[in-house]
Amino acid sequence: MAASRTRVKMCGITNRYDAQEGVRAGVDALGFIFVEASPRHILPEDAREIIFDLPPFVDCVGVFVDRDAQEVEEIIAYCGLSYVQLHGSEDSKYCERLARSTAPCKVIKAFRVNGETPAELFTPYNEAAQGFLLDTYSKGIAGGTGMVFDWRIIDSLSLQSPLILAGGLGPENVREAIRQVRPFGVDVNSGVERAPGMKDVEKLHAFMEQVRLADQDRVLEG
Repeated sequence: MAASRTRVKMCGITNRYDAQEGVRAGVDALGFIFVEASPRHILPEDAREIIFDLPPFVDCVGVFVDRDAQEVEEIIAYCGLSYVQLHGSEDSKYCERLARSTAPCKVIKAFRVNGETPAELFTPYNEAAQGFLLDTYSKGIAGGTGMVFDWRIIDSLSLQSPLILAGGLGPENVREAIRQVRPFGVDVNSGVERAPGMKDVEKLHAFMEQVRLADQDRVLEG
């Protein structure tokens, strides 16, 4: 799906201040990581307090890795999440369950990609996920590596759902990333941080400015 404006998700929210600054900067969505091994892990109780303070029209995304589906459903309902982002080996039936549960939630399926990633990997999820997030493959790491992958491989994947580009994005490269890839959205985390889980407001505003410039480029290029 083509988009006239690149959507932005800022992930790794751990505190109210960063969430509010993200809203002021104009991000479309905030990501909360419910993965204990992550340095940006947040408890559902803390995420709920932040989310309930947000103004309208800001999406909240819960990030999970191979967590029990019932636990995920409970967190969705408790925190008021609008999306889940799944970074593990969750299959299409798992995704469909979350989309149709008593607390339904749209599903973003994340994939770690490299030059050996087959297009067939995505096929089972075409109906189950509302979007695909592409991150950089690194052995033994589910995501959040802060490293860029070769964007040229994306065309070979023949994606059938909106693309969200992740992996090492920051103010210095997001404009070029949007120019090359033309994603529906971009996902930023460590690229706008001063420490894990602590955002840098100046970097965030610089990032958003580069996204706006990239969108202007797209309009001029037609």
